[in-house]
Amino acid sequence: MTTIGEAIVTLLERHGVDTVFGIPGVHTVELYRGLATSSIRHVTPRHEQGAAFMADGYARASGRPGVAFVITGPGLTNAITAMGQARADSIPMLVISGVNARPTLGKGLGHLHELPDQRGLMEKVALFSVRVEQAAELQPAIERAFTLFRTGRPGPVHIEVPLDVMGLPADPIREVEQPEPPAPDPSAIAAGARAITGAVRPVILAGGGAVRAETALRALAERLDAPVVLTTNARGLLHRHPLAVPASASMQPVRALIDGADVVVAVGTEFGPTDYDMYGDGGFAIPKQLVRIDIDAEQLDRHPASVKIEADAAAALSALSAAISDRARPSGTSQGQERARQARQDALAELGRLAPYMPAQLELVEAIRDALPNSIIVGDSTQPIYAANLNYDHDRPGGWFNAATGFGALGYGPPAAIGASLAVPDAQVVCLTGDGGFQFSLPEIAAAVETKARVIFLVYNNQGYGEIELSMRQVGVEPVGVSPAPPDFGKIAEAYGLPCAAVNRLDDLQAALREAVPGPAIVEFTAG
Repeated sequence: MTTIGEAIVTLLERHGVDTVFGIPGVHTVELYRGLATSSIRHVTPRHEQGAAFMADGYARASGRPGVAFVITGPGLTNAITAMGQARADSIPMLVISGVNARPTLGKGLGHLHELPDQRGLMEKVALFSVRVEQAAELQPAIERAFTLFRTGRPGPVHIEVPLDVMGLPADPIREVEQPEPPAPDPSAIAAGARAITGAVRPVILAGGGAVRAETALRALAERLDAPVVLTTNARGLLHRHPLAVPASASMQPVRALIDGADVVVAVGTEFGPTDYDMYGDGGFAIPKQLVRIDIDAEQLDRHPASVKIEADAAAALSALSAAISDRARPSGTSQGQERARQARQDALAELGRLAPYMPAQLELVEAIRDALPNSIIVGDSTQPIYAANLNYDHDRPGGWFNAATGFGALGYGPPAAIGASLAVPDAQVVCLTGDGGFQFSLPEIAAAVETKARVIFLVYNNQGYGEIELSMRQVGVEPVGVSPAPPDFGKIAEAYGLPCAAVNRLDDLQAALREAVPGPAIVEFTAG
């Protein structure tokens, strides 16, 4: 007999899942029955929030869904913060949990791990939450999740299985045809091509939805001679390309570039304030002549657009390029490379005007990139990350991501970096975290050691929550609660059996990073 718990593992294998992050408990024992004989690797974090953050980092680095197993009640509520981050950034994540036995649900009888309405709670964060109450419901629930990951705007999905269901006999697993993402509507492509072809000052806005569409994005940008503004989650695309503008639209020079366009193509971006209005000044306006590409119809309807194209980013960009390939360009030239160069130059100058300390922090991030080329840099909410999110050109597509935009969960970096390393084991990963944020998830170092993850934990030590202290001072609030004493990171490293280096100069930092390869290791940079 194959149980429902075992069938879950088999179904995950069929969908290409090779890693599951989880902490087993008495409420998930049956989920683990089939794991030992499966091809799936199980990674044990030290907290369920870490499990889901690892799943997030795994998904961002690989493009495949990250999967977490968590127990009923507290295990699931511990994971909910990470699910919120995945929801904000459209990251494919499947969280499978237990739930109490069916006859007890909603009765408030005081059972272990009981919640009044666990699924109701998860429905507020997940794209959907479904309870499997009988064998026939299992495969449809799994297929629904992976269909969404393949064909729609992804995010976290929750499936719960009652304790009295996990061990029941499973139905035979059926062969199911895997659907493809929606193809772009030819009429929408034609309309977009008409709008673009006549433009003399086009601009492209690329968000996280375009991160796996670099070839198509470059082709369209070069055909149009259009500067490409990259949001935080798109950094790494078009590295050092003369048309790339790896700077935030929260900055005035980038806004001026966009405002001066006669047509804007926006691909895979939701126009969220953390990318377009970080300082809340209301200075960004949705372009009037806008061709918008997104895989999510609901997202397309949230802002007015001249042309809406519902499709996968790469497919839509390629179709647009093909549709305009035989059209005559206007006699004038957009001088796109010069416009992009000016925007980059002016944005870099504005970084220092926004905050005098930011150029040095950007220099630190660039030193990491140059010391370890083609690495994945996973950030937490710390000052160098904030600076680089405003203006930084990374050298690997999909190799720059952090939790300082969108939901903004502190403690994200270390577990997400471990997940990224396990997803792309040949890549060097650097987790850039602050001394405050690192303390949110210090125990996850153990998972890095156990898995031999190629992660260097780079701790930017400014003795507390430096960014919050500055924010308080700027509005005349006496800083309170912003100076939690950091531990001795050298002794922390020793406790986990890791090498550790402490530096305070960029030259020494680069040498320490190279020495720490491949990791796991800790490098502490003390801010001056």
